[in-house]
Amino acid sequence: MDPEFDFESYKYDLPADQIAQSPVKIRDKSRLFVMDCKNDSMQDMNFTDILNFFQAGDLLVVNDTKVFPARLEGRKDTGGKIELFLLEYPDFKNVSKIETTTDQSVTPKDYCLTVTGLLKSSKRPKVGSQFIFSPKVEGTLLQFLADGKASVKLCFDVANDETPEESLMQCGRVPLPPYIQRNEEDHPNDRDRYQTLFARKSGAIAAPTAGLHFSEELLHELKERNIQIAPITLHVGYGTFAPVRVEDIRQHKIHEEYIEVSIETAELISKTRKAGKRIWTVGTTTARTLEFAANKDGQVEAKQGWCGLYIYPGYKFKVVNALITNFHLPGSSLLFLVAALAGRLNILRAYQKAIQLGYRFYSYGDAMLIIT
Repeated sequence: MDPEFDFESYKYDLPADQIAQSPVKIRDKSRLFVMDCKNDSMQDMNFTDILNFFQAGDLLVVNDTKVFPARLEGRKDTGGKIELFLLEYPDFKNVSKIETTTDQSVTPKDYCLTVTGLLKSSKRPKVGSQFIFSPKVEGTLLQFLADGKASVKLCFDVANDETPEESLMQCGRVPLPPYIQRNEEDHPNDRDRYQTLFARKSGAIAAPTAGLHFSEELLHELKERNIQIAPITLHVGYGTFAPVRVEDIRQHKIHEEYIEVSIETAELISKTRKAGKRIWTVGTTTARTLEFAANKDGQVEAKQGWCGLYIYPGYKFKVVNALITNFHLPGSSLLFLVAALAGRLNILRAYQKAIQLGYRFYSYGDAMLIIT
């Protein structure tokens, strides 16, 4: 098989102590590995040094999705522990109010909605099982679905004028990736630091981590240098991290994720390109969104809907000039994407160099800048 499409060709060894378990104290104090594809050069820098690579008039495109506390931990009605990991942001617009009944446990202040998630417990619960996640949030298992998913009815006690959405925000935990393993509960600042400064629209179960490196000070400096900033939205879903289970990566099926590109952002990208300036994308989520929204000539159009674009070597980028990203897991679809942009061997060589230099990897890790 062509190594470009062989799953085994995207593996590398990473020492466990280089998997970042916590963020750096200050957002922009992470390291930056710069890979210039045109000059075939690599540089070890600090993230704030990224300012030196921008030119006045360039456009920085960011993902404004917001992570919601998707991990619900509680007890089954039998007493055992249960965890419900929500796979999408609940549709609170369609929450239903329970009418008063003779059942004294149900009050007019109770609301319910149906969600889809992954259940984790020592013993598989039965359909109809009750879950208690907090004094204000309970659940009922409705049915098991394909791919290990489950349909659960969540009910909320919204006394004191609290909304169901507010109850979930208080009850849920930050959905940190499984490779972040700590003995303690959520780090005190996870709710802040596992969220970018661009976050506006709730809907992601994982952060677009390349954006975590930007501080208020750095964004101010970019604006001072006449660098424009435009948002897109891609709500990061579970599919982004779904394991690849095929030998030929071309056979992998990527899950769709909801995206939005506004008219204003599309027009700004067009204006920037016409002026001969560069489009900088913050994260693979932003890169996928722009490439999905672009026509065959590279013209980005306003769009909203479900993005199923799967990028792997052989893909020809139409919009992206520079990509700010983190270091990705071996054999992941995100690694395939950066390999498509910079070349598989180049990426693996860069990763090996970064490992030698002691870079911190994955969500809370250091950053990489790929210039094409």
